[in-house]
Amino acid sequence: MCAKNILNQNEWKVYLINNNPFPIENTLVASKGYGEKEGKAQRTSTLRHFLETVPANESVMVEPLDEKLFHLNNEYWVSYYIGNQIYDRRFVFVPGSISEENLMYIKELNKEGCCTLNTSFDFNPYL
Repeated sequence: MCAKNILNQNEWKVYLINNNPFPIENTLVASKGYGEKEGKAQRTSTLRHFLETVPANESVMVEPLDEKLFHLNNEYWVSYYIGNQIYDRRFVFVPGSISEENLMYIKELNKEGCCTLNTSFDFNPYL
């Protein structure tokens, strides 16, 4: 499935999916891109998103993702609480991994997307 914006362009969004039977709290997602283009180092700004609660077995949209960044490593560092314990997880989409060729059905979103899987929760950019 291809979602288009008002300019008829592909519109990719990044979602955090909590597949746990309990909520994750005070979640901070830091995103950045890094890599090379035409032999020159390239980096994006680091963006930070605060999610107060990601309910059990639900998903939350984190940010839109521009196709112009797909040639970079797109990294998402997720820090969150379960009860009083803090956890960190790092997700990296390597160059070329976010593409229409790599789409798969993501049942939690009822959409196609590209994903990295984790035993506690999933992180997915979808189209």
